[in-house]
Amino acid sequence: MKVLFLGGTGTISSAITRLAVELGWELFHLNRGGRKAEFAADRITHIDCDIRTEEASSVRAKLKTALGTAVCFDVVADFIGFVPDHVEKDFAIFNGLCRQFIFISSASAYQKPLSSYLITESTPLANPFWQYSRDKIACEEFLMRKYRECGFPITIVRPSHTYDERSVPLGVHGNNGSWQVLKRMLDGKPVIIHGDGTSLWTMTHNSDFAQAFVRLMGNIHAIGEAVHITSDETVTWNQIYQIIADALHVELHAVHVSSDLLDLLSESRYDFKGGLLGDKAHSVVFDNTKIKNLAPGFRAKIRFDEGIKMTVANILANPHLQKEDPEFDLWCDKVIEFVGKK
Repeated sequence: MKVLFLGGTGTISSAITRLAVELGWELFHLNRGGRKAEFAADRITHIDCDIRTEEASSVRAKLKTALGTAVCFDVVADFIGFVPDHVEKDFAIFNGLCRQFIFISSASAYQKPLSSYLITESTPLANPFWQYSRDKIACEEFLMRKYRECGFPITIVRPSHTYDERSVPLGVHGNNGSWQVLKRMLDGKPVIIHGDGTSLWTMTHNSDFAQAFVRLMGNIHAIGEAVHITSDETVTWNQIYQIIADALHVELHAVHVSSDLLDLLSESRYDFKGGLLGDKAHSVVFDNTKIKNLAPGFRAKIRFDEGIKMTVANILANPHLQKEDPEFDLWCDKVIEFVGKK
């Protein structure tokens, strides 16, 4: 199978890249080359191109050169499309140049607040808190309209909170990622958990996500469909932070702060209105019946505590993943002091 990834080196796409190479597919990455594939890079054809700034005609010319005698790609997957302008350009470039176009949307697009705790693909799409989610919804609407109008072979995939070996997934963190929270735990300092920590959440390891994703690729039954891919496991945020502390072999010192207050105190330095009020502050449980029908036999296998042990071990072994964030550390201290006085 001849496959093109727009992006290809992120949390989700890196795991799919690894699996696609293992399956022996002819894989192309189109990106700016700022970060190379970490697995079997010599078996991936890199197309150096910034699809968001280059003219569509220039991008298409580079793609046709890469294709050689082939008529089109079997699958094109866009991991870096975030706003309607992106997918409008995708359509201009790839209409007639691929047999399937997969757009990576987001499960954060589902209705907030939810009318039912159990999320299916028919759950309404509406998120008044997060522009990111509204933009993803608009992207979906454009692509589905092109499917209806001219048969553009779209498949929409909605990930939820997917993680890998490079970063621990959290509810509250700074702009430099998760390490500063881990460092606070290692130093015996308290860490912030949004709300009372009892809301339900779903974490999915990227290798599990990849197993389902590759079975959508080239799948005629996935054309014109939207589907989410998540683990079936649900955990509370209190359990999530405890699992992380256990993996670090430290005692957890948690301070619970309401999401509304965190948003207020962030003073727009951190995206808690979108990331918390528009997403993680709500309990979410996903019905994965649809992906299991499209990919018979699929089931996420990596339990969260198992995945976090691997992630923590990798972070501790690689200093380049330990990016400190003193500004966020100081902000946490101030918030904890403030709520302690209330």
